[in-house]
Amino acid sequence: MKIKMTRWTTALALGTATLCASGAANAKDVMGVACKSPPPAHCSGEACSPLLGDLGNATDPKTGRKFWLDYPCDLKPGDKVVFILNIHGAGSVGQWQRHYFPAMDYKDKYKLVVATPTAATSPVRTPGQSGVRVWVPEADDAHLQSISTAVFDAFGKQNIKSFWLAGHSQGGATSHRIVCSEFFKDKVDGLLSLSGGRVGRAEINPRFGPPKADGSPPDPRPPGAGGLLGGANTPTCQFSHIFETGEHEIVSLPSTSPLADEFGCAARVEEKDISDDQPGYVWDYARQGYPVWGMKARPGKAKAWIYPNCKAGRVVADFERLDKGHTEGLEPHVTEAILKLMVSAPGGKLQHAS
Repeated sequence: MKIKMTRWTTALALGTATLCASGAANAKDVMGVACKSPPPAHCSGEACSPLLGDLGNATDPKTGRKFWLDYPCDLKPGDKVVFILNIHGAGSVGQWQRHYFPAMDYKDKYKLVVATPTAATSPVRTPGQSGVRVWVPEADDAHLQSISTAVFDAFGKQNIKSFWLAGHSQGGATSHRIVCSEFFKDKVDGLLSLSGGRVGRAEINPRFGPPKADGSPPDPRPPGAGGLLGGANTPTCQFSHIFETGEHEIVSLPSTSPLADEFGCAARVEEKDISDDQPGYVWDYARQGYPVWGMKARPGKAKAWIYPNCKAGRVVADFERLDKGHTEGLEPHVTEAILKLMVSAPGGKLQHAS
């Protein structure tokens, strides 16, 4: 099958990775994955749909489950990388998440290692949810930990400048749940919440959710009902934090942040709007049409607010994509703006982890 490439992906020559499990040079691949630029199984729009069943090019050595591994093809001994564990939302899969937040497109430019797993199929949970892929502790936490450990070993802890969790929707809530867990608390340097898991809750649209079968909006949420877009409590561990959301998902973004307060950051500063003339790669193909949930991916603008002068150089920021809902994939310029902040943030937890 010929895969359609988007116009904004720059074709790069194939390279050979130079790190093996010990961090030494001259390896032809990492974890059995040959490096490719552009990344493998790359697609755009409806061409992505037939590829969603492919769960990855790498194998978790402990669980045997597949996941996607994308990494720079021009690494030299001693090069530092930023590791991103990229976690999809409920009902989705890793291949969709790779294209929703396409950090893979910038792996060579910013020296990114991106691991994108797929949740196990859920057992019966609540009516109508059996058979849906959602992240649950019993089925998935060990898998996420094992993938992380495999990446640490493959690239060398000393070569990982920083480690970020990135999650969309329930994947964002999952990242929020695990970031201060026993395994991750002394390893994760940053948390990117993609429409899920803001520290300091964004007020959720009362009609947030997928449309009904007839395309009409979901019933309004009762007053005070919880949502996926954050929590009020300050975490028990410290990390940089970036939140991204679609304008239609929320009522408004808070103008303050509990983490910014904890880190002694200055008041937020609004950056120049980010303009994209190209769309993201993916959307919810089956349920497009309800703006709160998401339309077909298209170009657009995004607003950004940075909390400057945080202690120890930590990053705290919010992004709001205008006229977008929950499921349109991120556009190229806003993706890169987020990644620049991630790369700029301090790291080093792994070097001191037990």
